[in-house]
Amino acid sequence: MTVKSSRRSFLKGTATLMLVAGFDISGGFAVAAKRTEAFTPFIQVSVDGNITVVVKHFECGQGTVTGLTTLVAEELDVSLEAIKAEFAPADAAIYGHTVHRLQLTGGSTSMSNSFLQYRDAAATVRQLLVRSAASRWNCSEADIQVQNGLLSTNDQQGHFGEFISDALKLDPHSPPKLKARKEFRYIGNPEVARKDSSTKVDGTAIFGMDVRLPGMLYAAVLRSPKAGGKLKDFDASDVEGMAGFVTAQPLLDGSGVVVYAQTTWDAFSARQKIQATWDFTNAEQRSSTEIEALHRKMLQIPQHQVFEDYTTSDASKDLGNASKIVDLQFFAPYLAQAPMEPLNVTIEPTSNGGLRIHEGCQSPSLVQMAVSKALKLDQEKIEISTVYAGGSFGRRGALTADYHVEAVLAFIALDGQTPVKVVWSREDDLSGADYRPIAATSVRLGFNDTGDLNTWDLRLTTQSNFIGSPFEKYMVNERGIDASTFYGLAETTYALPKPAIGLSYWNSSLKTGAWRSVAHSYTAHALEIIVDVMAQTAGQDPLAYRLSLLTDTSNLDQQRLANVIKLAAKQADWEKPLPKGWGRGVAAHKSFGTFVAEIVEVSTDNGQIKIERVVAAVDCGLAVNPDIIVAQMEGAIGYGIGAAMRNQVTLKNGEVEQNNFPDYEPLRIGDIGNIEIHIAPSEEPPTGIGEPGTPPAAPALANAIFNATGQRATRLPLTANGIVFA
Repeated sequence: MTVKSSRRSFLKGTATLMLVAGFDISGGFAVAAKRTEAFTPFIQVSVDGNITVVVKHFECGQGTVTGLTTLVAEELDVSLEAIKAEFAPADAAIYGHTVHRLQLTGGSTSMSNSFLQYRDAAATVRQLLVRSAASRWNCSEADIQVQNGLLSTNDQQGHFGEFISDALKLDPHSPPKLKARKEFRYIGNPEVARKDSSTKVDGTAIFGMDVRLPGMLYAAVLRSPKAGGKLKDFDASDVEGMAGFVTAQPLLDGSGVVVYAQTTWDAFSARQKIQATWDFTNAEQRSSTEIEALHRKMLQIPQHQVFEDYTTSDASKDLGNASKIVDLQFFAPYLAQAPMEPLNVTIEPTSNGGLRIHEGCQSPSLVQMAVSKALKLDQEKIEISTVYAGGSFGRRGALTADYHVEAVLAFIALDGQTPVKVVWSREDDLSGADYRPIAATSVRLGFNDTGDLNTWDLRLTTQSNFIGSPFEKYMVNERGIDASTFYGLAETTYALPKPAIGLSYWNSSLKTGAWRSVAHSYTAHALEIIVDVMAQTAGQDPLAYRLSLLTDTSNLDQQRLANVIKLAAKQADWEKPLPKGWGRGVAAHKSFGTFVAEIVEVSTDNGQIKIERVVAAVDCGLAVNPDIIVAQMEGAIGYGIGAAMRNQVTLKNGEVEQNNFPDYEPLRIGDIGNIEIHIAPSEEPPTGIGEPGTPPAAPALANAIFNATGQRATRLPLTANGIVFA
């Protein structure tokens, strides 16, 4: 459903009813009349002149609060310091994504989705205020200056709040005039500081773990040790009388036992003494070696052909005419997101018979849908109070809102009235994540006499996050293919022959979900090593070879990818010889509309690899907040390299073997040398930045190791190839 409203109704203030309608999906959002308490849904201006930006995307460290505030500050000519920010309530009709209309944050789309929306809202507010002032002062609109929340002429001045009542009576001119790029003061300014830094430093920023409610109990859940297991029975007699312990109850869906206590520590301590028996009939009970073997077996006869006009059978025939064939096998393991702030959800009752969820909520729409279905409760009775989140990397955006549903079931299992805070431990998080799926990939490359690629037969087995979910009908086509499982392979930017792509889907009770850069994290790894092998076969420099595949001047994507490769090469001194025992590797990839090239330098000493330097270039369109772009790129590279070095989630008889950072160790500061980020100038609109730095990291590192040692490592993590890092 498309939301239609006049710009005037969009801007109506406190005493105005607004008819809003949302996107209808699996029960959807009811059409309802709702009262706004803001000058606009996105910008509040109080009568005393205070300005507040309502941030529709959640903040997990990626800079959304600063980014959206920057847009408003620019068009209103107000400093960021003078603007307050607050998170939007759950209301997809107003705060939904402009494409799919769901209120959620993901796909590195916060800025691209909001860029014009927030600027347009701010420019409209400015326009109405200027017109109001011109009318009151009986002067031309051109005579009015706007700066730092004040409207002025040569002899008169007033703050924004003084003109609200008059502004609300006006019909805005459509569309409002937006600033030209040459007029920007804040957008693109590297000196603009993060809006939330000071409150996070002084501890006043509220995260989910900070939420405390009167009379609240803490809860920890004892879950099945095998994914898909169901509770048969439990015995809590050993915890009766323990300090702080209140009670233990089974969850209504049979997924576990919830332990209630006065503190988190009391809940965790009591949980350890609960004795439970489980039904593993429908649980995952296989080990990683068996699971990988099944993935490999499924590569032999693909279930689906991505391109019906060029199949793996066609490619196999063409390979018979090749002068040289190169076979490569890739493997990417399960990975956990491991956000620094463990999952937590606080639930309290509301006066209308509903409930309120306090959390760093990434997907209010998905949470409302899932909780509504679980409790058979109207979505409008499910309120969400969003606070800061300490990281996500995909985990807090779970399609099924699994941990939210668990929390509300824990709230109901107690009495449905006492506020409850469900907290996950680090062990809970690593053993119960929505994991990045395993991906097994095989490729046969067929070359002609001159070393040029003629054909390639690529096969992939993985797990779809959407098949079997409420979103299957939107994300899976009529042939059963989920395009999100092979992002970057079918639409490679390089000028290469069309690949044959055979696709198979494996299923398990083990949950999978988004992980920073989703499928790009394994498709870019395979593709960029494949391109390196092509360069090796052709006897060419790997960077020059990539540029030779990006020469179409009419293809903007090719030119943008070529530009970041050239920029990275220049900044890394690609042509400069390295010391003996060193190696360089390059990888470049487009994801989420953004183009990234990364060059990694490594050294070897006594058989150990040391990562000395990473140089990256990024084209994400207009760089709204350069400082945040640099931070996100640095973080994404570190996240990708850390995972590539040593991270994997393995199973033994269906149970996850990793449970804390000692056996799932993130990148440490001593693991890597300097990271240098260079932002390419661009005239294009802004695109994503939270994820695009991750996909090239693993292949750039692998290609550097090959350059230094001659070992072609195609399995992740790299330590699984026998590589030892210093």
